[in-house]
Amino acid sequence: MRKFLVAIILAVTCIAQVQQPQQPKPPATLKSVLLQELRETHNEKAWFVSEKEAVAGLTAEQAAWSDGKNHSVGQLVVHLNFWNSANLDRLKHQPAPKVTDNNTTFVFDPTQWDSALKEFDRVMTELEQFVQSADDATLAKIAPTVARIAQHNAYHIGEMVTSRKKQGTWDPENGVKL
Repeated sequence: MRKFLVAIILAVTCIAQVQQPQQPKPPATLKSVLLQELRETHNEKAWFVSEKEAVAGLTAEQAAWSDGKNHSVGQLVVHLNFWNSANLDRLKHQPAPKVTDNNTTFVFDPTQWDSALKEFDRVMTELEQFVQSADDATLAKIAPTVARIAQHNAYHIGEMVTSRKKQGTWDPENGVKL
């Protein structure tokens, strides 16, 4: 009898939960979408890992490893640092460095690994703050650039994970769990 009563109480509770109106999520805005794109490549895991997960636990020596055909994780991080920073400068109407050879943006010094990681975090945080503080007219103008920054980051983060898998330093627990 006691089991029967518990089952009825649980059933009634479940039915009551289902019948309660769910709070609707606020509609997405251009700002919320752009911020989500930046944060998901910066430090929030979503349907792919962020840079934070892609480099987690990696030593400077491991970051410098390459299979000889592709860039190392360290090279990819400094490349993203260069382009994210240059794009942020342009968004702020500040002088940005000019590059005639994109290969120069991949120069990595393993002794600067910790600094490279801090730089990525600093620039991404600044990009997010810039988008957060932008008005609607500014957002409409910068949206394509911000979206490309996030796409570029996601592309190279995928390369980082692939490199780590080849190297044997990728922990699948850092991956996305569906």
